[in-house]
Amino acid sequence: MSGHGSGFAALFQKELLRFWRVAFQTVAAPVLTALLYLLIFSHVLEADRRIHGVPYTAFLVPGLVMMAVLQNAFANSSSSLIQAKVTGSIIFVLLPPISHAAFFWAFVAAAALRGLVVGLGVWLVTLPFVQVWPAQPLWALLFALLGGACLGAVGVIAGIWAEKFDQLAAFQNFLVLPLTMLSGVFYSIHSLPPFWQAVSHYNPVFYMIDGFRHGCFGVSDVAPLQSLAVLAASFAALALLTLSLLKRGWKLRT
Repeated sequence: MSGHGSGFAALFQKELLRFWRVAFQTVAAPVLTALLYLLIFSHVLEADRRIHGVPYTAFLVPGLVMMAVLQNAFANSSSSLIQAKVTGSIIFVLLPPISHAAFFWAFVAAAALRGLVVGLGVWLVTLPFVQVWPAQPLWALLFALLGGACLGAVGVIAGIWAEKFDQLAAFQNFLVLPLTMLSGVFYSIHSLPPFWQAVSHYNPVFYMIDGFRHGCFGVSDVAPLQSLAVLAASFAALALLTLSLLKRGWKLRT
């Protein structure tokens, strides 16, 4: 038990140091990108527009914060694994007697933490332009944590599956990016035609964004408990799949 615990702590610390030592790239760069989104979209689309009674610029902030959380959580775990596989250093992680559960939780926890750090940075840099103070901060934090954990798990799956950086980029560009960009970050799904509203309900990232926005404003497109249930079920399914792959050593021990 102590070996597994120390293994988790060592892996978790390694993952934290890995992104923190290049914080200008892993934290500052995505914060700047989100700020540019805010400035451009608010300038083009504001025009006294309101969604759920909230000014559009304010409505945009929670979506940008959660998009940063999710994309950076995915990037942290996926890039760490693919780099370790390509350089061959993955052997130093697999050889010690660390359980697959400790491996999973260390990578997912570090990924979620990086997502939260970037999300906090995005929120802070938007305050001079529009002040959004969470109406229900614990609710917002819960969705941010669970959302980051989900995308951290997806990142582990992508890192296990990919054998080179091109494959990982394809995974991100054709799956993660569309799911986040088409999840209600920049709009309410009620502004979409009925068909696309129905399609949006099959996107789990939509529930992450919508639930977090409820924590900020107390309003949302669907009931927050429904979003929480979808998010919890999604994380449970991703965790079981990832743990199964790690236990088998698929594409890691071959």
